[in-house]
Amino acid sequence: MKKFKQPSLSLFLLVLLASIVASLEEENPEFWRTQAQETLQAALNRKLNTNVAKNIVLFLGDGMGITTMTAARILKGQLQNHTGEETVMTMDTFPHVGLAKVYAVDFQVPDSASTGTAYLCGVKTNFNVVGVSAAARNGICRTQKGNEVTSILHWAKEAGKSVGIVTTTRVQHVTPAAAYAHSASRSWYSDADLPADAKRNGCTDIASQLINNTDIDVIIGGGRKYMSPKGTADPEYPTDPSANGLREDGRDLIKEWLKMKEGKAAQYVWNKADFDAIDPAKTDYLMALFEPGDMRYELDRDSKMDPSIVETTEKAIRVLQKNPKGFFLLVEGGRIDQAHHENCASKALHEAVALDYAVERALTLTNEEDTLTVVTADHSHPFTINGFTFRGSSILGKVPLWGTDFLPFTTLMYGNGPGHKIVNNKRPDIRKVDTKTKDYVQLAAVPMAKETHGGEDVAVLARGPMAHLFQGVNEQSYIAHAMAYAACVGQNQRHCHVTMTTASPEHPPENAGIIENRHMGDLLRMFLDVLYDEDVIKEEGFYKWESSKDPAEQQSKGVALKSVTAFFTWLREAEDESDNS
Repeated sequence: MKKFKQPSLSLFLLVLLASIVASLEEENPEFWRTQAQETLQAALNRKLNTNVAKNIVLFLGDGMGITTMTAARILKGQLQNHTGEETVMTMDTFPHVGLAKVYAVDFQVPDSASTGTAYLCGVKTNFNVVGVSAAARNGICRTQKGNEVTSILHWAKEAGKSVGIVTTTRVQHVTPAAAYAHSASRSWYSDADLPADAKRNGCTDIASQLINNTDIDVIIGGGRKYMSPKGTADPEYPTDPSANGLREDGRDLIKEWLKMKEGKAAQYVWNKADFDAIDPAKTDYLMALFEPGDMRYELDRDSKMDPSIVETTEKAIRVLQKNPKGFFLLVEGGRIDQAHHENCASKALHEAVALDYAVERALTLTNEEDTLTVVTADHSHPFTINGFTFRGSSILGKVPLWGTDFLPFTTLMYGNGPGHKIVNNKRPDIRKVDTKTKDYVQLAAVPMAKETHGGEDVAVLARGPMAHLFQGVNEQSYIAHAMAYAACVGQNQRHCHVTMTTASPEHPPENAGIIENRHMGDLLRMFLDVLYDEDVIKEEGFYKWESSKDPAEQQSKGVALKSVTAFFTWLREAEDESDNS
């Protein structure tokens, strides 16, 4: 009798068992056809939102590659007692999706400093430097001078908007730092981290730049010890020397910040009780630092002492949204990345799920008509979903197939990291190990003290004004420019426009609605001077504008000319209709 080989028999059993867990409605072809048609119709009904974005909320999942997003989706569903795979996360509902290429100028696989500079400052740069161009060199202070680049947070502040950062790491960590700092090393958190050469050459630490570079309205995260003089006891952990202040210059940056805000509605808090007592309506500036270093993982968080990322996001928005000119807010789920570095998938995925809930809360507090919301990652990780697992299997569990060494393995694994557990050429036997615990360390193929990043493209999801700009495959540096264009801040302000209101036309003419602000004065002057004389406008005005060698300027003037021509054509037709009625 012919014998089945073990893999073939296993696959046969897998298919048989998988058919048992399939729901009855999913066995009906009409289920999938109906679902697809509803999705298709939603896409066909979608209208582009070309408004100017009053507000921008950028959600950054540090290390939240596409594999992490998929696994987090499944986990979120399973935490709600569903099978998980079919779950729709809030970020999944964003209608516009693209991909960003994350490589650094000098590295194929980037770090969070080079990527943060790209998506916030709109400039790609080198590994380990933040807020400076690729002309700067890692750790060399003198190369920093003259190569600083500013971020969209800075551009928004210059435009009169309120700005804020929320993170689950320390506020001096590299993602928030890219929004306000310029440093030849991402690791210069406090002055104690500055090498002697950097001090001699005038470089300043990131914590100092936090309160001096840009006037940030809301600062929420961890990082107390980088703000306090060396040896200063922490208010929450007074007996823990590792929580003490680190600054060697004797400065207390928290007190300095409060002094800078004298006469303004400014508050500093370090615990949840005081944070909850903050009235956003009476607060214009808020600094909240809940830990000496990074904030705790969501699975380890003390809900009585530290707020969740949902709560910090809500507080930030409520403080910032009082500004009639709008706001820019960066919200970072920073510990997704740190858990991946530890090969701890459970913690990483719970952080990602928490970030998704923060996205949901932000959407309820803002209006899609005037708020651009973007969700993306800075980079990915060598993290994989593998094996032929049954539908609804715990994403943190084991694969039903065993390896050729007759040992089980988990669905989630890493390419490298501290999870390398091979001893004497043999993997550990995890048959009796609970792999769903929060501290379980997944198996890794290559031994590393700390897992690395991944270099593949990351997703960029958007909704709100000009969200359709986030499509296709683009350089990561494009993200900052697209957000700025949508909000009419920064370098390219062609989106700043005036909409001509019309009295009654059911079909306003094409090109009659949008005219550049900087050309509107010319149009109004000519309109008032010549009283509807289109020929005079053409002859005396637009055709006599001083010529420009800038193609964008020429195109803009061309649009203005087409607009006014179309407008007067429509106006004559409207007058004719009125005369005939």
